[in-house]
Amino acid sequence: MNLAAIITFFICAILVAIISWYKTRREKHDTASGFLFANRKLGFIAVGGALYFTNVNAAEFIGENESVYLNNMTVMAWGISSVFAMLVVSEFIMPIYMRGAMSTTPDFLESRYDAGTKKLVSILFLISYLVNMLPIVLYSGAVAINGLFHFSDFLGIGYATSIWILILVIGVAGCTYSVLGGLKAISVSDVALGAGMVAGGLLLLYFGFDYLGKGNAADGIRTVLSSNTNRFNAVGNAKDAVPFSTIFTGMLIINLFYWGTEQVIVQQALSAKNLAESQKGIALACVGKLIGPLLFNIPGIIAVHLYSHMQNTAEVFPRLVSDVTPPVLSGFIASVIFGAAITSFAPGLNSAGTLFILNLYKPYKAKKKEPVTERQLVKRTKQFELFACLLAVCIAPLILLSKGGFYTYMQKVNGVFNVPIFTIMFVGFITRKVPPVAAKTGLIFCIAAYLLTQLVFDTGLHFLHVLAILFLLTVLLMLVIGKCYPLKTPYVPVDKGVIDLKPWKGRYWAAAVLLLIMMAIFIVFSPVGIAAGNP
Repeated sequence: MNLAAIITFFICAILVAIISWYKTRREKHDTASGFLFANRKLGFIAVGGALYFTNVNAAEFIGENESVYLNNMTVMAWGISSVFAMLVVSEFIMPIYMRGAMSTTPDFLESRYDAGTKKLVSILFLISYLVNMLPIVLYSGAVAINGLFHFSDFLGIGYATSIWILILVIGVAGCTYSVLGGLKAISVSDVALGAGMVAGGLLLLYFGFDYLGKGNAADGIRTVLSSNTNRFNAVGNAKDAVPFSTIFTGMLIINLFYWGTEQVIVQQALSAKNLAESQKGIALACVGKLIGPLLFNIPGIIAVHLYSHMQNTAEVFPRLVSDVTPPVLSGFIASVIFGAAITSFAPGLNSAGTLFILNLYKPYKAKKKEPVTERQLVKRTKQFELFACLLAVCIAPLILLSKGGFYTYMQKVNGVFNVPIFTIMFVGFITRKVPPVAAKTGLIFCIAAYLLTQLVFDTGLHFLHVLAILFLLTVLLMLVIGKCYPLKTPYVPVDKGVIDLKPWKGRYWAAAVLLLIMMAIFIVFSPVGIAAGNP
């Protein structure tokens, strides 16, 4: 553990906290809108930064570099292919939410189906956050910080104990951010940390190549381009971590779910002052996704050339940072990773609180005819966030027991929730007469069938292909029910006139450029690109 690295870490972490406090000191958090949605006043830079850095956490740094070290760059597809889904959401789904002035994605389900469907999906979202997303963020952040500073060695304690302590520290810090600052503080931190992440990631590449080339970065680059070039391949086959064919099946569906219906993401976009700012923010987040391979994959390639064997492959990224960078940069990168964990954990808490307070607690009080003030809503939200934090801290250490790379584990578990929810949302978007009973039946069928394919029956198919098949079957089931028992009164969307729905004029040109870059990246990292050299 280097003193300069520790000092740099604390200076950077404190500086980001001061910036967030200064930018939000006059913001009012005594209403649900102010606390949960930053009063819907965010510009496109804040929206784009919040979307990107809420999406990026230590799981990307740790999990993707681990996957590259073990396999190749096929894991890159998760981030790069999401650009297409993000643009679809920007053009078609975000206007639907803003037209109805919706606060949560289940709000659409209530207007399209019924209150029961909204309640059921809200509960599924909360379960997903509490047992999967929030614990994953805490665990990956703890692994990264421990790998960078070697707390377990310095304190003379076991690895598992060190991870548990760091999980607790990150959880407390993230909960404090969310409870005291609300969404605006999180968004400000995201912009500052996003800039730091890009700068730190590019510097890491330079020092990594320099270390590999023994003082000459150009020699390091030549080394990775002349040997083990099969690791650069992002166009995978059936034996790879992410077969290329899955991009067009289950991965597409999951990306559409994540960027178009996942509350923790959509809430950032809904906090924009108007539709145009939201669409610009999504485009800005797309730019961040396209530079992702430099931050989350290439370090894993460098590690392949430095470490022939690692007992704990989850420490590929933190060990690389610790070995190749000067102490000051190590501390800086550690502060960015720590910030990434906090600013993914805090929005997760914020969204969990939003779902609980607006979709469960407030309707419950209304049903009992008990009036609830804005201050009471904010108070109960904070109390629920504290509970969610405590539960996530208790669950996160159990991920130590997972095998084969926790990034794939995370995506498989997500499949229990994301595709079933997106399926009933999708049918709701494209039809007008499919009834609530079809949504509930489809939800139960899709969840049960997926669990059976993963826990009982071996289909021999990649789980993403399984999810795509279940998506089609569930859609068909819902359409059949809708044909047999259609709504007597077709659903008609209502424009509440609360948000300016004038779209961004330059969105088509931006989308064309972003899609061309996306395709070019896949070509570069393929057998017809730099993966065509020596194996």
